Amino acid sequence: MKKIKKVLLYAVIFIVLAIVTVISYVTLALPDVGKPENITVALTPQRIARGEYLANHVTLYVDCHSKRDWTKLAAPIVDGTLGGGGEVFDASVGFPGAVNVPNITPYKLKGWTDGEIFRAITCGVRKNGNAIFPLMPWPYYSKLSREDVYAIIAYIRTLKPIVADYPKSTLDFPLNILVHTMPQKATLSEIPPATDTLKYGEYLTNSAACKECHSQDDKGKLIVGLEFAGGHEYQINGHIVRSANITPDKATGIGSWTEAQFLARFKTYNDRSKAARVEKEDFQTLMPWYDYAGMNDGDLKAIYAYLRTVKPVKNKVEKFQAKLTAALEK
Repeated sequence: MKKIKKVLLYAVIFIVLAIVTVISYVTLALPDVGKPENITVALTPQRIARGEYLANHVTLYVDCHSKRDWTKLAAPIVDGTLGGGGEVFDASVGFPGAVNVPNITPYKLKGWTDGEIFRAITCGVRKNGNAIFPLMPWPYYSKLSREDVYAIIAYIRTLKPIVADYPKSTLDFPLNILVHTMPQKATLSEIPPATDTLKYGEYLTNSAACKECHSQDDKGKLIVGLEFAGGHEYQINGHIVRSANITPDKATGIGSWTEAQFLARFKTYNDRSKAARVEKEDFQTLMPWYDYAGMNDGDLKAIYAYLRTVKPVKNKVEKFQAKLTAALEK
């Protein structure tokens, strides 16, 4: 009996040591995507203009790092907060942790090299080597062209500095361990010619991370076969909001939409000063319409053409599910 107890004790010790060793390796040795490149991005007018367009109307890189006015439909960016960070993703929106979106204006990035910013955008690794949780869709940005990433870097270097600091973000266990394994080396691509409408549309759709928001997932992994079929759940004001089905299914997706209808849906939101006020009990959407409305017609047409080629999925989505928060508060 004593020998059995000893064997069990040694087994437990071995398992504990193995777990500690694995966790130590993951947290200390990872992520491992290589050192930042030694690059200098020239701030040319053309590059800055391209970066402004991409960061504000395609990748929405700046939208995610600005404060949004959730008292208005589609939550337009609050004036004077461009790139200043400050949005919080925590348990109140169903997030496993507390992520404080960082400030990316020159106030915070002045100490970063262009190579460090490039690595953060395309590989998901901060200046200090820590992993960036893919709440920022860097897996999609990793497929941008090198020149487009340079353009975004050039543009954010020109943002007005905003003096703002936020608490360090935290993730719940075991996500705080697993996040170290997430960063990957970039697989950059080239911008297809606009004349190749489908390839160009695919490039833009990836750049905008449309699949990420318009697909359901299981523990962070997109469910195969439901790409672009909508149903991804978000919590806003205590209610559940689900993304739309944008596959070409005619009954539940956008298969019956014409190109003109697709463009009109975006251009409806071309004036953020006219954003309708919403109360906490009203429908709200996470879709940043006022930013996407600035995309040019040619690019929207290319995205529409590409979406017509994805697999049609019959998936009826209930976009808004109100919770009885008022009743619960009484």
